[in-house]
Amino acid sequence: MCGICGFVGRKKEKNKILHDMMKVIDHRGPDSNGTHITEEVALGFCRLSIIDLEDGNQPMNNEKGDLTLIFNGEIYNYRKLREELMKEGHHFATHSDSEVLLHGLESYGKDLLDRLRGMFAFAVWDEKKNRLFIARDFFGIKPVYYAEIDGCFVFASEIKSILEFPGCPREVNEEALEQYLSFQYSALEETFFKGIYKLMPGCFLTYENGQVKIQKYFDPMLHPEETGDDEKLTQHLERVIKDSVDTHMVSDVEVGAFLSGGVDSSYIASEFSGKKVFTVGFLSENSQYSEVSRARGLAEKLELEHHSKIISKEEFWQAVPEVMYYLDEPSGDAAAVALYFVAEEASKYVKVVTSGEGADELFGGYNIYREPLALRWMNWMPERFRRGLGRFAEKLPEIKGRNYLIRAGKSVEERFIGNARIFSTEERREIMRRRSGAVSTEKLLQKDYKQAAGLEDMEKMQYIDLKYWLPGDILQKADKMSMAHSLELRVPFLDRNVFETARKMPLKAKLRHNSTKYIFRQAAARHLPKETSEMKKLGFPVPIRLWMKDGDWYREIKTAFLSKTARNFFHVDKLVKLLDEHLEGKRDNSRKIWTVYAFLVWHKKFFAEV
Repeated sequence: MCGICGFVGRKKEKNKILHDMMKVIDHRGPDSNGTHITEEVALGFCRLSIIDLEDGNQPMNNEKGDLTLIFNGEIYNYRKLREELMKEGHHFATHSDSEVLLHGLESYGKDLLDRLRGMFAFAVWDEKKNRLFIARDFFGIKPVYYAEIDGCFVFASEIKSILEFPGCPREVNEEALEQYLSFQYSALEETFFKGIYKLMPGCFLTYENGQVKIQKYFDPMLHPEETGDDEKLTQHLERVIKDSVDTHMVSDVEVGAFLSGGVDSSYIASEFSGKKVFTVGFLSENSQYSEVSRARGLAEKLELEHHSKIISKEEFWQAVPEVMYYLDEPSGDAAAVALYFVAEEASKYVKVVTSGEGADELFGGYNIYREPLALRWMNWMPERFRRGLGRFAEKLPEIKGRNYLIRAGKSVEERFIGNARIFSTEERREIMRRRSGAVSTEKLLQKDYKQAAGLEDMEKMQYIDLKYWLPGDILQKADKMSMAHSLELRVPFLDRNVFETARKMPLKAKLRHNSTKYIFRQAAARHLPKETSEMKKLGFPVPIRLWMKDGDWYREIKTAFLSKTARNFFHVDKLVKLLDEHLEGKRDNSRKIWTVYAFLVWHKKFFAEV
């Protein structure tokens, strides 16, 4: 796991520029660094040594010296690919997965991407063709950003590295802000910084003759198939997950695991060959905001060494600016702060951890996925009556059943934008001082829903989450919070082989008997106690709802809501109203408040409020 950065273009003081870019991401790779600088290109690499500790240094050249690679990630099937390439006549100087990428590109070109099993963001400079090739993994586990600045093409693992490039403008992308208020994360290809873009998951980019060309090589579309045999499907999934976990243990250093006490991370912990597991919680070990006690009990049963931490309100509060800095872009997901602390705890003992990200999106684990089944009782009504009833319900006060009628009056395309929906399109326009030109959430997702037209409503929801929520929220915070502490995080469920099994699962294999992730839980039950395999989805509970009613938090947030920055972007009277309604117990506005507050903290960190 590493940090990469560089630029193409003739620039004075290339060495200084590159080292400035590398310095701000050295937390991604504190073990060593390297550079490759020519008249046309500058490539920088910060290394966290995991595989081939002695010989895996980068930038790495091929035998001819005309290809130069910098690579962030892990290729888990590199040994198999290495054997295939050696049979074709390739000679290897190291035992690293990095060198496999170089030789693989020589033999297969861009088709190599479909042969890879792992997480990656890598760049290859072709000296003969004066061409840069950059690729990002299938699901977006590893990030890479890029920009064109003063005739140069600039890229890096983190935005803050690009910001170090001379002449890089710092301007808030208000379109990204407006969408963020709905999604709670950066949902667009263009980031919160105008002119800086993220390479999207499953895409590769070429830069040649001053032109950027982007192509998609992978799409997480589901292709459900009918199967009548639960036992065979459960056994197959069990084998695939075991193989993936075993594969993700490839390392020359010790591997630990995050353990929340829920079924996803617990299943991995029951299968992995490591010994150390890590958990954090809030308030106390046994509170509703902590899974420490449950995780410790499971760790004892699995004979694992358990490490935990209870995060205080003061620690959480003080860490928020640091978290926003490492995230690069604001996140309205308070769990990012919790992840920051569990990564910090794990980094005291190991350099690599496994985690359970991706299981909910692949196997149908979120409670919201049950909504289409809950709404089916209204399907007997003609659509125009359902819509009319929904519009009528919107005018009613907050009473039981109101939200059900509102949602029943909308299609899945209208009501679902992902696991978070903080402000509606109308609400965000009301609080923003200026129109940004951002389209509605429905318009933004229109093309994706069209692609998923043949799927059931619940499967459409999965597809949207796989394309947006997973890379934008879940994997964004997983990468940035772990790398903030020079910790590599691996996600065995987000494996190509696991996905090929999940994408074929029929709806009944995911939702059945009032249970989410039905077949997945059946497989997990063979390795875990019943109370763990059947445990309902809790997420990563953070008590911001309670803390916002404390006087010190209330005053701090209100000060931020009345700041010059807030007045520049928002109607502050509407922000304060949200805060006061929450304080008085009229509404739970905690997620809306946190989403706005996180943006303001991020803005202060990167733009230094005047």
